[in-house]
Amino acid sequence: MWGPPARGAALLRRALRRGLVPGRSKRTVCGGSEKAWVRPSGFDTGVVTFNSLSKKKEPLILARDRVATWYSCGPTVYDQAHLGHACSYVRFDILQRVLSRCFGVVVVHAMVITDIDDKIIQRSWQENVSPAVISRMYEEEFKKDMLSLKVIPPAVYLRVTENVHRIVAFIEGIIRNGNAYATKEGDVYFDVQSIGDRYGRFTGATGSHGEQGSSIKRDPRDFALWKKSKPREPYWESPWGPGRPGWHIECSTIASHIFGNQLDIHSGGVDLAFPHHENEMAQSEAYHQCRQWANYFLHSGHLHLKGSSEKMSKSLKNYITIKDFLQSHSASEFRMFCLLTKYRSAIDYGAGSMAEARASLETIRTFMEAAEAYMRGQLRCSPVQEAFLWERLLEAKSSVLKALADDFDTPRAVGALMNMIYHGNCQLQPVAVADEAACSPAVFGAMVTFIREMLEVFGVDLVQDKEADVSSRSGSLQAVVEQLTRFRSEVREFALARQDSPSSGSSGKPGLYPDRAPLLKACDTLRNDLAPLGVLIKDRGSTSTWEIKGDQESRIQTRTDGAEIL
Repeated sequence: MWGPPARGAALLRRALRRGLVPGRSKRTVCGGSEKAWVRPSGFDTGVVTFNSLSKKKEPLILARDRVATWYSCGPTVYDQAHLGHACSYVRFDILQRVLSRCFGVVVVHAMVITDIDDKIIQRSWQENVSPAVISRMYEEEFKKDMLSLKVIPPAVYLRVTENVHRIVAFIEGIIRNGNAYATKEGDVYFDVQSIGDRYGRFTGATGSHGEQGSSIKRDPRDFALWKKSKPREPYWESPWGPGRPGWHIECSTIASHIFGNQLDIHSGGVDLAFPHHENEMAQSEAYHQCRQWANYFLHSGHLHLKGSSEKMSKSLKNYITIKDFLQSHSASEFRMFCLLTKYRSAIDYGAGSMAEARASLETIRTFMEAAEAYMRGQLRCSPVQEAFLWERLLEAKSSVLKALADDFDTPRAVGALMNMIYHGNCQLQPVAVADEAACSPAVFGAMVTFIREMLEVFGVDLVQDKEADVSSRSGSLQAVVEQLTRFRSEVREFALARQDSPSSGSSGKPGLYPDRAPLLKACDTLRNDLAPLGVLIKDRGSTSTWEIKGDQESRIQTRTDGAEIL
């Protein structure tokens, strides 16, 4: 679960630095002005991944044996998280699961929570509460959303506001190394010219792109490390006067606090590559005086609403919150939606793409249920081609592993699974009479086991989805039965209404309207027809009760002058 930040960070840092994880490879600390990526030495995971630093696929080599240090940019907590956020976090959660469970790598993941920012301050003004109230509320909402999506929590998360003293010290180190300068106004800027042509490793970092700020910046590309305080804004004391951290410096400081001067993997959305990740690298390498602070940058593609070229974002007001999404879809459906595209690709969200994800899960579920029925002897089939299915299983295992080792190619891995399922379904053709001696349950057991293992790797839980679906359907059934019983009671009450005096020559019950007798008979027929279906209706005078067999909750419907459901 999401543990206390301070203690979790201390324990994690202590474990890494005292050697409580497998051995660490040597690292060359050097200067130089080259932008070229340097392949690290260490443990080769057997995975190749697209590295945004080299702009091509590279072998994933870790500094420590079977341990990956992984830092990700967390949320700025001023509002509810939406599907654009979910897409990035779920995709990287899948990558971490694959790396851990398929390739035996322990992933040590740290994440920052940005709990002080212009947007948080503005929201606090709107709500007339402190920024801390806003940030804590939406931080907890974010964590709940991630757990709902089955995202494994990081080993540690750290809030910016609890690390300002470290940020100040980090900035002081950059200034001492000659890579930053303070202004007379009380701001501190990173000096981009001081690192030569090493700035600009991500697309978009060249030219005169820069932050708006003081007119006395030395270069338009210089960016803020420390911002002087403004009226009504939170501030912290510093050697340059009261103020608060710039955006980029928080990640460099916190990642360095946990992992030191070497980081294996840094992840985030593609929109963060520039300027955020570019500036992170610049200030981190300036502080540590090294050539390559992070060895791999992995970037996920944007999520778009179907038919729109714009990414889903709060600023564009084109977002769907995670909570709203989960009202009509399951976490497993969203995960399958993510699995069907490469993590680096842009992804279109719409009814069609969600229907495809749901259909894929249903195909898997249907096959597993049929295979289990076959193994129990409840599904009779013609003799299966057992050797052929064993070959398809081995082929699927090999193809899935190769796909995942090739830049975590989940669409190809899912395709290999679905191909195996197709061949299995072809063999599970029901027949009226079958030779039980020719039954081959073992191969289907192996196929089902492999599917379960891979679904667990991907974080897909068909059992929980089925239970939720059954629960939802049970609730719907109860509502239908309740309305049906209410209608029947009204009809029955109408049929049982008595006349002031019996009709002459009537063969019906005294005082009843003879022409309403068929309605009573229809009510009895309905009650009798529902009983075999598990819906029991009991009539006691003007009172009707009903219950669904196997349901923990029964309903009592009473008809007097009005209707009351208890």
